[in-house]
Amino acid sequence: MSHYHLLFKIIMKKIFSIFAVALMSASMFAAETEYLPISVYAADDTESFPRGAKAMMENKLTQLLTKNGIAGLDYMGQFVLTVTTTPTDKDVIPGPPMKISEKMEMNLYIVDAYAKTIFSSTSLTVRGLGETENKCYLNAISHMPLQTPQVAKFIEDGKQKIIAYYDHEGEALIKKAQFLAKKKEYEEALWIISLIPQQSKHYDAALAAGQEIYQMQLDNECNIYLAAARQAWAAEQNAKGAAAAGEYLMNILPDAGCYDEAMELYREIKGKVLDDWKFEMKKYQDGVDLERQRIDAMRQVGVAYGNHQPAQTTSIEFLRTLL
Repeated sequence: MSHYHLLFKIIMKKIFSIFAVALMSASMFAAETEYLPISVYAADDTESFPRGAKAMMENKLTQLLTKNGIAGLDYMGQFVLTVTTTPTDKDVIPGPPMKISEKMEMNLYIVDAYAKTIFSSTSLTVRGLGETENKCYLNAISHMPLQTPQVAKFIEDGKQKIIAYYDHEGEALIKKAQFLAKKKEYEEALWIISLIPQQSKHYDAALAAGQEIYQMQLDNECNIYLAAARQAWAAEQNAKGAAAAGEYLMNILPDAGCYDEAMELYREIKGKVLDDWKFEMKKYQDGVDLERQRIDAMRQVGVAYGNHQPAQTTSIEFLRTLL
């Protein structure tokens, strides 16, 4: 396992204590998809939307993005792909068993949920078949077309509006991230940076700023862990103290500013406890794309922060007004 993946596990345990997030690095750089900061949302409390169908519809919307070359967000963000459904025609087919055939209008929207603005929209006609209206509805969702010229244009129109937003706001967002980093709010800063898509003209500047912020975080973490390791070793200069110090030193990576100081402490401890201390400092691995892993680790910090932010009530209410 590379030292950047180890860092990611450490940060996730320290900040969230829930789970490690690897989603974005896998999807963002897949050859067949491009990252775009867009979420999917489907309500389950409207009259035309059977309870329990929410997960199925959101999965279908996610597939719609993927099939059209987009890797979106796994949490509720500013830009959202959502849908409304309206039954337009219903036939009862005699049995046994009796079945219901229902034609539905599915209206798709890509919106800026914060600004309450519709970026693009299209309408699909889908027919469902089932023994109950709920089953008919679920069947209609399963037959929702994902790859058609109409859907492709809908996605492309929304994508261009999102890119235009970041072209306009990117410089201000980078400055905001840098301001947050100065206050040591690194996770939120990296979250803001991680949202700026590669298609934006500000992407290169955002990537450079993100790596600077990530370095600031590494250095800050290093100072904290090194101080704790020194304290643990000063308290007990024996095998027990060495083990305690090692728990902190293991979190310090070669990129961190105080790594050389950490190595000095490591050599001091190693010289006193000798073979009783089964520990080695992290080192670079040969033949590993360290720059790519560094970018991935940086982005994963931002994604994890975004995953744990509550959705804005105002944006949710706006989406519900469409449904």
